[in-house]
Amino acid sequence: MAAPRWQESFVTSSDGTRLYVRTTEASSTSSQSQARGVASLSALLCDGIACDGFVWRYLADELAASVDVTHWNYRGHGRSHAPADPDRVDRGALVDDLEAVRAAKVRGPVVLFGHSMGCQVALEGYRRRREGIAGLVLICGAPGRVTHTFRGSDALARTLPGLIERVERHPQLARALWSNLPPATATRVALASGEVAAGVDPAALMPYMEHAVSLDLRMFLRMLRSVGDDTAEDLLPAIDVPVLILAGERDTFTPPERAEHMAAAIPGAELVVLPGTTHIVPLERRDEVREKITTFLRERVAARLNAGE
Repeated sequence: MAAPRWQESFVTSSDGTRLYVRTTEASSTSSQSQARGVASLSALLCDGIACDGFVWRYLADELAASVDVTHWNYRGHGRSHAPADPDRVDRGALVDDLEAVRAAKVRGPVVLFGHSMGCQVALEGYRRRREGIAGLVLICGAPGRVTHTFRGSDALARTLPGLIERVERHPQLARALWSNLPPATATRVALASGEVAAGVDPAALMPYMEHAVSLDLRMFLRMLRSVGDDTAEDLLPAIDVPVLILAGERDTFTPPERAEHMAAAIPGAELVVLPGTTHIVPLERRDEVREKITTFLRERVAARLNAGE
């Protein structure tokens, strides 16, 4: 499969924040696309917090063989600019950004993809403007309140306010400590602790670690607190598009029980829990995840569109 040609650009959000976006178009003449029956669809990829695309490392290119793909960086992440208003890092701001990207870059019916916190962004994007959304793919995520279930307790939610207060009181010290965390060391710890499944290529994790330590720590913590307190739980029973939920059996960030609960609340949702996997199933089970998603796009999303539903 030939590598797709990504086009890079910037989109301006409603408050003036500049957002980095990359897009690629599926070939309408591709026999592979025609055989899969999904060439008229678009996929819009939403990252987890502190991420700038590492989890889509393989999947984005593979999806581009059959659908148009758009991937963007959150405000203050990756190549996107810092928030025009430093205090606008909550769920509402992220959904405003998603809407700006959709309006500028997405044509036709779209499937919103979310990984980790991106599941909340995708769900709230559906709440905000359901028109044109043909499906949802939610990976290793939950509808909300993720800091209250991290590693099976609410300890993270309880400690965040005090941590944010200390960072705001000593910003230079906090920045120095955070930015000097060696990414290679963090990668080794993640692999050794079992937070990431054995066998994952460390090179696939390094971009995440390098990006995470480059973030503005205050922004990151305040964004984490916001998405940790918010929830789209009330929305779930009203979702009326095909939904695929992928979860990692050993995911401690968003335990699989959260995915099971989400699937039970969404009418007709399909749940796949991948044995032995953690929070990054698209990297741990690349082939299986690709097949699950392409089958879902073909047999549930495209089939429904073709039937005029």
